[in-house]
Parts: sequence; structure tokens; C-alpha cells
Amino acid sequence: MKIGVIAVQGDVREHLRALERLGVKAVAVRKPADLEGVAGLVFPGGESTAIWRLLKWSGLVEPIEQLHRSGIPFFGTCAGMILLAREIVNWPERFFGFIDIAVERNASGRQVDSFETELEVKGVGRVPAVFIRAPYIRRVGPGVEVLAECQGHPVMAREGKVLVASFHPELTEDLRVYELFLTMCG
Repeated sequence: MKIGVIAVQGDVREHLRALERLGVKAVAVRKPADLEGVAGLVFPGGESTAIWRLLKWSGLVEPIEQLHRSGIPFFGTCAGMILLAREIVNWPERFFGFIDIAVERNASGRQVDSFETELEVKGVGRVPAVFIRAPYIRRVGPGVEVLAECQGHPVMAREGKVLVASFHPELTEDLRVYELFLTMCG
């Protein structure tokens, strides 16, 4: 199985390593040709506005939209979740809008407010979670399943073939969240 990781900005290397540890062929996606043959696509954490501008500059927006229409699964972490959300409550732009959630950027606080905890993830169990200036989900649409909460806020959700998490599973040794995504990639 070949999984792409958007590699224009953010914590790309960590996602690639996690996927490779599961025996997956993980490829860094910097241009449209890199999407050829992927069974799934990961949108890493980083800075959502910078990632969006670089995606547009590199010509990746339309090919990614085509992959979404074709049913390829997507997994967005932190900034990746913001990119995939239908609405951003504290930002004037909207990006892809592939999952019916509203998110608030940097809802967990500033960089100095970053923290680690354990979450109960539906269908997975307790997993370690690293939150860095994390967005929180403020609204979920009727077709969205909340998979985990933190401090009373949804922080992981799935709708169809789109999985999102406010936290950074790539910064832990636990690979079960990736295994959940890979089952979606089938």
C-alpha cells in the first residue's frame, strides 16, 4: 500500500516514519505527480495558511480535490484537520471543506500551553496524544462520528473517508491511530 504525506510544510518526516514502521510505502507529496497510485493521503500539522498557499503554488489543490471525489481516504492532524474542515470559526478563509465540522484554530492555547495526555479513541482504546496549539472541533455535522474528546471538546472525528485529529499521533510511538486510517485505505 502506498500512502502520500503532504510535504510542503509541517511535520512531514514524522508521519513518513510512522507509516514506514507499519510496512507502508510512504511518499512525500510535493507536486501532483507524487499523488500517482496513493491509497490514502495524510495532511500533517504545521501552519494551515502556509500549507494552503504552498498547495496552491505547487498545483496540488485540484488533484487533491479529484482524489477526494474519487473516494481516496484522507487523514488530517492539527493543521491538517483545519485544512479539511468545512468551517473555521476564527479565520476568514475556508480551505478544502471535506469534513462537516467547524474548528477553532489554536483553541488549546499558545505554544507554551502545549501538553500531552491520553485519550480514549473509539474502536482503538487509550492512546497517547500530543497537543501543540491544537484546534478543537466546535461543531460536528450529522454524518460526523466523534472518536475522541479532550477537556470536553471533540478532538478526533471521522466522516466517510475523512479522518481528522487535533493532536499529533506522529510524535508518539503508538501507531494505532495510523492503523485505523490504514483500515480506511483498505
